[in-house]
Amino acid sequence: MLTIEKLREYGANVDDGLTRCMGKEDFYLLLVGKVLEDKRITALEAQLADKDLDSAFETAHALKGMYANLSLDPLTKPVSEITKLLRSRTDTDYSALIEETIAQFEKLCSL
Repeated sequence: MLTIEKLREYGANVDDGLTRCMGKEDFYLLLVGKVLEDKRITALEAQLADKDLDSAFETAHALKGMYANLSLDPLTKPVSEITKLLRSRTDTDYSALIEETIAQFEKLCSL
């Protein structure tokens, strides 16, 4: 079961996330639960593999916003880097960043 303490241990800035949720723990946990259901990381991985940088940017930017608003810092960091690179349409090897994103997502799901 997902808890505030588990999210803290994961590295989420729970206090910041709760502030955005008006201090309502149940609402914050509900929104984090919605993140666990989101499948756009798989889409981002495919878009990067296909070198569809425009679509990848849109997906990465949406994920960054979702993760940052909930202060899920371990996920926000690699996705922010991907977004930054894609914003300038940098054609590079994104494999390390997408692998880190997937690993952090799986770690969050395992809570």
